Amino acid sequence: MSPRFSSLTSVDGKGHLSSAVSLGSALSHVRAATAVCAAATFPFEQCAEFAMALITKIAALIKNPKSSMNGLFNGTSVKKLLGWRIGEEEEKFAEKAVETLVKKLKKKNGGIGTLEDLEYALSHPGSHSKCVALPKSQDGRLQVSHRKGLPHVIYCRVWRWPDLQSHQELRPIPECLYPHDHNNKTPYVCINPYHYQRLDQSRNAHFSYSPPIPSPTVSTAGSSPSCSGRMDMASPSNVPSSSSSPEYDMAFSPSSMLSEEDVNRMDQVSPYTSPPTQYWATISYYELNSRVGEYFKVYKNELIVDGFTDPNSDDRICLGLLSNVNRNPTIENTRRHIGKGISLVYTSDYDLYIQNLSESSIFVQSRNLNYNMHQEQTTVCRVPAHSAAICVFSNIVFQQMLQNAKMRGAEELHALQKVCFIRLSFVKGWGPDYPRQDVTSTPCWLEIQLLYPLWHIDKTLPEVCLISGVDPTSIS
Repeated sequence: MSPRFSSLTSVDGKGHLSSAVSLGSALSHVRAATAVCAAATFPFEQCAEFAMALITKIAALIKNPKSSMNGLFNGTSVKKLLGWRIGEEEEKFAEKAVETLVKKLKKKNGGIGTLEDLEYALSHPGSHSKCVALPKSQDGRLQVSHRKGLPHVIYCRVWRWPDLQSHQELRPIPECLYPHDHNNKTPYVCINPYHYQRLDQSRNAHFSYSPPIPSPTVSTAGSSPSCSGRMDMASPSNVPSSSSSPEYDMAFSPSSMLSEEDVNRMDQVSPYTSPPTQYWATISYYELNSRVGEYFKVYKNELIVDGFTDPNSDDRICLGLLSNVNRNPTIENTRRHIGKGISLVYTSDYDLYIQNLSESSIFVQSRNLNYNMHQEQTTVCRVPAHSAAICVFSNIVFQQMLQNAKMRGAEELHALQKVCFIRLSFVKGWGPDYPRQDVTSTPCWLEIQLLYPLWHIDKTLPEVCLISGVDPTSIS
């Protein structure tokens, strides 16, 4: 750049761009630039276009030089903060979330703390750091790229725990002045990820570990060899004892949340007799709120549900075969990420295990699992890609729920039927921590209906109705 043009602007001691010329002077420089272009034999149209673009940029700089450079400085801050990001999922959302935070912290009265305070916290995770807080919104949530979530959860996901599911998994450290809890009466909430601790991992809903799965009673020798990535089935002799694996007991043993009295009562409950059907479940596939294809009856105790287009068989359902004229681009993109899908294993003890074999997360809603883990009944559990299998239906837990419902009456027993349905969404989650509030808003999802527990409820209901004097036909 020639000295004539370099004199248009200057940078002050704080790094802000300041004007050195008036608009009239700038225009004279533009005219000179146009002459230079012409002398260099550039086409006149290109010179004129260059001149007009230069006029616009110079006028903007003269009018508000500080704001004209904010985008540049914000971009630098965002890139620096993204350098501490954990995990590779949802990269675009993380970038938008950090951009939103940078803009808010640079605003006057936009929050408490500075970008430097946040950078210190991220670069010194073991050291004391200051609060970095944002003003609370009316509903307590922060909107980022058409999605809403609790601010501290969003930034804890970005910089510490990408598999974090909800605020219930977090608690603030005592030193935090603006924590997300009922004691904080200030209009601010701290988003410093190192001002929060994650609760006991064995109680979290994303389940990084699971017990070995007992061998099912039905042989799978005829399984399709093209179904790769299947789980290795542990023999009963390989199942660790309770004395050698306390973490396994606390997190995943079906009776881990039951008292000794509960377990004793379960021992007195008669086991299932064979229900009048040879298949143990039906599976329905949905896209948004529309079922696609027929119900799949599940006969084998091991089943793969994937996104490929091979012919279906007794131990494999290929969703890639299904067509839908109303399919939108979001559904198409989600279907491409189903890949190897999931594995279902139904054991001789009437427990159901699910393993995620795909490259993306799946999301599971199981009332049986939530009851066992002391979660809200509608909690949706995120299961990361390639994670170990989890028990989404435990018979021993169901037996306790059944006994409790029988004591409360026919209405409660009838409502227990909801426990027999398990919903699973591929790639996209739903619930209060996600933009989609209902499973019917997710692009691709399954509903698994377990027939044994349903049959058991139907078998028990007339007995309870008779004792309580209720007409079974009046219950709905």
